Amino acid sequence: MNITTTTDKPVSALAIMGARLNVDPAKLNETLKATVFKNATNEELLALVVVANEYGLNPLVKHIYAFPAKGGGIVPVVSIDGWVHMVNNHPQMDGLEFEDHNNEAGELVATTCYIYRKDRRMPIKVTEHLSECERPTDPWKMKHRMLRHKALSQCARYAFGFSGITDEEEA
Repeated sequence: MNITTTTDKPVSALAIMGARLNVDPAKLNETLKATVFKNATNEELLALVVVANEYGLNPLVKHIYAFPAKGGGIVPVVSIDGWVHMVNNHPQMDGLEFEDHNNEAGELVATTCYIYRKDRRMPIKVTEHLSECERPTDPWKMKHRMLRHKALSQCARYAFGFSGITDEEEA
């Protein structure tokens, strides 16, 4: 569906985002280029704004930001707050649960996320394994939290078909 003005011209992606955030589109463009989409070309900025609009994300509160891609360019990265926002605002969302899995020594080995949809009988279930996700970075010192974040973002992809975006760890 195209949003049009009375002159039948399509409304720009920045105008749509500006209206949603109650910000002048020109000022929003300036602010995005100076902050969360810094160093993005005009084409990359447009792509990021379109993706943010598609999922109702607010780059000013760091739901989504630009991350340098391997080989040049940028990719849209969604923070955990962005994933939570998208999941909680989806009209079919009907709840979620997490289940940790420990080995015999009581150490975390995996986390399962269950997302319940109003239009499905069974929950969508995704298990993420610590051995496949853990990185030697400071955030991964909080293994339970980080694995929960990873399980949520991956389960959200399956449950709601979110595409064209990545999480912070994959970027």
